[in-house]
Amino acid sequence: MTFDVVTMPALVEADWRSLAALPRNSLHQSFDWACAWWRARRLAPLILRGRQAGRTVMLLPLEIIHRRGLRVAGLPGERFNNLNTGLFSDDFPEPDEEQLNDLLAGLRRVLAGYADILLLDTLPASLAGSPHPLRRLMAIEHPDRSLQLPLLSTMDETVNQLNAKTRRKRFRQQCRRLEALGGFDHYCPENRRGQHELLDLFFRQKSERLAALGLPDVFRPADVRRFFHDLADRSEAGPDFPLRLHALRLRGRYEGRIVAVGGLSRKGGHVLCQFGSIDDRLCPDASPGELLFWLMIEQSCREGATVFDFGLGDQPYKRSWCTQETTTYDILLPLSRKGALAQPVLASAMRLKKAIKNNAMLYSLVQRLRAAAPL
Repeated sequence: MTFDVVTMPALVEADWRSLAALPRNSLHQSFDWACAWWRARRLAPLILRGRQAGRTVMLLPLEIIHRRGLRVAGLPGERFNNLNTGLFSDDFPEPDEEQLNDLLAGLRRVLAGYADILLLDTLPASLAGSPHPLRRLMAIEHPDRSLQLPLLSTMDETVNQLNAKTRRKRFRQQCRRLEALGGFDHYCPENRRGQHELLDLFFRQKSERLAALGLPDVFRPADVRRFFHDLADRSEAGPDFPLRLHALRLRGRYEGRIVAVGGLSRKGGHVLCQFGSIDDRLCPDASPGELLFWLMIEQSCREGATVFDFGLGDQPYKRSWCTQETTTYDILLPLSRKGALAQPVLASAMRLKKAIKNNAMLYSLVQRLRAAAPL
């Protein structure tokens, strides 16, 4: 295998889109996702390419982050990626020890001039039944688990996997409470203007909610908002899309008011919830966020999806929906002498972060300190 670095995405777009379409590769490494991130952050694209017999069998889109004097190469999207894989061909083998050493030597040789450390985070040991080619290197467990609900052919069958009686009763109660106010619609505008309006509303709702809880707003930076707006622009009609906004819209007394917003991505049968927000000033007893999840999951069943992924983060509302849990891992690969010296320290810091997240009281304190810190 030979490696090189490409700095113009258009030069590898055809190979990239071909690899990104394979079930084993995450939607977060798609061409549109990475290009939207680079553009929003005004970053120079950096793509590691691996080839065999002149054929592209591996791509790693990257960005360089400077941390305390270290150059860290990571996957575009950072904390907004729920599941990463990199891009590998269907016939890319799981390397044995000798092949893995050759692969690592090739990565170091071409990337050492750009970065000191390669950080690949939130990697599953397997995806769509295919083992990850780099799983031998997955020594650090990521602090967050991700949670999923398998989707069956109908909503009734899907709900039967859960506490079906309680779930259906709550759904009927939520509907009755909103019907008493005049009713509601599951709103998913087909035009770009409507999608962008919902996205801006999400940013406002999320900001107000997080401020009320004393938590930091990771969606506040302008470049993050540009990124998601760009994704919305790249979501043309079709079964797969990087971002599509859904909402719960009221009728009657609160005609046109939006009380919940959700953002979904889809690749093949995999639907992934990127974010959600609620306006808790209206009808909070109707649990509009939970009702919107029901409607989005029901639509996903109708459209033939096979899994609804709630993404990273272990929260009670996710647990109430999900029957599957995925452990993901981080890889820290030194690329330079400086990186080799820093790698043990960074690995320890990542394990400490996991320990803090597993302690609810300590994690709450850290979150509040982050919220109080200046941006």
